[in-house]
Amino acid sequence: MAHILESDSDVRTLARQAKRVAVLGIKPDDRADEPAHYVPEKLQQLGVTIVPVPTRYPDVQEILGVPVVRDLRAVGDVDLVCVFRRTEDLAAHEADLLALRPPAVWLQSGIRDDAFAQRLVAAGIDVVQSRCLMVERMRA
Repeated sequence: MAHILESDSDVRTLARQAKRVAVLGIKPDDRADEPAHYVPEKLQQLGVTIVPVPTRYPDVQEILGVPVVRDLRAVGDVDLVCVFRRTEDLAAHEADLLALRPPAVWLQSGIRDDAFAQRLVAAGIDVVQSRCLMVERMRA
């Protein structure tokens, strides 16, 4: 049964076990000083396979040396989807997340929507809200 993961132990376990992560809302290499770029970059340095899924920057073909995927439903098997989108933009991605059905969705620091999270949980997807995947991975 899926849950909203809140305990430090559960969150860190998920962070540690994630090997292939789709990053929804990733920023391109020329925005290296923004969290939506340097967080996935650090995860990649820690051995995580990153699947970049930018929501803007239509001319960018590659981020962090990896070809971008424009359709979240096309990322293939992932351990989780790490989301760098404003809370008010989450609903626009709900259908794609439900179609993909990743084991978990991680909403980065500052991103929280309890109703959205509950709908994902009802579909069998674990959810972490308002935590930084990089920080939790480094603590794990």
